[in-house]
Amino acid sequence: MAKSGYSYLLGWKKSMDATKKRLIKWRKQHTVERIENPTRLDRARSLGYKAKPGFIIVRQRVVRGGHMRPKFAGGRNPRKSRRRLVLNPTYQLIAEQRAGRKYPNCEVLNSYYVAEDGLYYWYEIILVDKAHPQIVADKNINWICDVKGRVERGLTTSGRNIRGLLNKGKGSEHIRPSKHAAYMRKVRSQKK
Repeated sequence: MAKSGYSYLLGWKKSMDATKKRLIKWRKQHTVERIENPTRLDRARSLGYKAKPGFIIVRQRVVRGGHMRPKFAGGRNPRKSRRRLVLNPTYQLIAEQRAGRKYPNCEVLNSYYVAEDGLYYWYEIILVDKAHPQIVADKNINWICDVKGRVERGLTTSGRNIRGLLNKGKGSEHIRPSKHAAYMRKVRSQKK
């Protein structure tokens, strides 16, 4: 049986030497770096990327580590005061939001993981220029011209994951559309 073209692209995580060299180069670049071609073409295509004008690929770097509150200036320390923050938005969503702010005329379509080291995460974000004539004319993607702030409203894949809309486990149909709705359904069923 013949292999598909995408089966050859799955080796994007090449040998350690190639990855090391790539990361050394990426560390010297800007935090937001516009690139010509996606590093993982198969993943980008599965998320809706097309190699046509109006689609922009951006590599976003995010610093890893503890997300701490600022140090207390003085006075007493309240009992509930903790400096360490629980990172509710994932690094991927943070990367999408920063790329969306950098390119305000574009809309974030989706993103995917590329690499990490001890200090940074790298994600590639697919942006769509809403005012581009080819995007407006394309009936498959022109729905994004009417949308505003997808990433801020949690409509990308990482945003939906944080909101709990991608849970595919046991009993997930009872958790959604919201935890409060599931709780109220449970209370009502117990009263009967």
